[in-house]
Amino acid sequence: MIITVTLNTAIDKTYTVENFVIDRVHRPVETKSTAGGKGINVARVLKELGRDALATGFIGGSNGDKIIEGLDGEGIRHDFVRTGGESRICIAVVDPINRTQTEVNENGPEATPEDLQALKSVLERDIGGADFLVLSGNARPGVPDDFYADLIAIAHRHNVRAVLDASGPHLREGVAAGPFMVKPNVAELSSLRGKELLTREEIVHAAKSLVAAGTSVVVVSMGRAGCVATDGKHSWQAAPPEIPFVSAVGSGDALVAAFIDAVLSGLDIPEAVRSGTAAGAANAMTFGAGFCTRESIEALKDKVQVVEV
Repeated sequence: MIITVTLNTAIDKTYTVENFVIDRVHRPVETKSTAGGKGINVARVLKELGRDALATGFIGGSNGDKIIEGLDGEGIRHDFVRTGGESRICIAVVDPINRTQTEVNENGPEATPEDLQALKSVLERDIGGADFLVLSGNARPGVPDDFYADLIAIAHRHNVRAVLDASGPHLREGVAAGPFMVKPNVAELSSLRGKELLTREEIVHAAKSLVAAGTSVVVVSMGRAGCVATDGKHSWQAAPPEIPFVSAVGSGDALVAAFIDAVLSGLDIPEAVRSGTAAGAANAMTFGAGFCTRESIEALKDKVQVVEV
C-alpha cells in the first residue's frame, strides 16, 4: 500500500481555451472538474497502475464533500481529516495552440493545531504495513514549516519509505528529515540551494548534495526536457519523446507514481526514471491531472531516452 498526503486538497478545474490572452472574455472548448491536489493525483495514477493507494490529508466544507464524492466515483480509497473552512478551488487555463498553461490557485483555509494532530493520528493508524508515504504539494495556511518533517519521522518509525514533493521551507525542513526520495523541479531545487541552476551539471551537483544530506534518491523534473535523477554515485537524464501536448498539470505527480510503481516492481533507478518520464509525458497528452492510462504509459516507455550523465 502507498499512502499519499495532500495538505491542501482542491477541486481542480481545467479549461481548454485556444489563443488565450488576458483582459478579454473567453469560452472554453473543453472543461474538466475533478478531485485534486498533488497527493490525490499520485494516488489516481497509482490506482491506474494497479497499486493499492490510500489518500489522506485535509478536506473541508461543501467542496470537501465534492472531493470525497469524486474519489468515491473513481474508486480511490481515502481517510481524510475534516477541517473548518472550504477546501480550495484551483483553475488551470490550457491553451493548446500556444502551448501555455495559466493557473489560479486559491490558498485554502487555515489549519489549526487540532487539525495537525488529527492528521498525525490518522497516519499513525493507517501506516502499518505501507510501502511508501508520499508527501506532495504546498501546505495550507497554518501548517508549520517542519510538518512534513514530522510526518517523515512517523514513516521512519514504521520503516516506511517517504517521498517528498514540496517547495520552499517545507521542502527545506523535509529534506533535513531524510526522506527516501525527493522530487523537486529546477526552480524548487534552485531556491533550496540559494542560486539559480542553469546547466545540467549544476542541477546534478545540487541533487547530489541532497543525497549527501541523507536522501537516497533525488529526481529533478525539468518539464519538456524530462528529468535528472541521482543516487549520489550515479546520475541519469531521461528525455521524453515528442508528444501531442494537452496539459502539464499533474505530470510531476504521474512521474512520482510511476517511479514508485517501478521501484516496487524491483526495477533499478534508470528504469524507474524511464517509467516516471513516460508517465509524465502520458499525462501531458491527457486532459486532467493524473488521468493517463497504463496503456499510454507503456506505449511511451521505449521512446524515453535514458543516459548516464
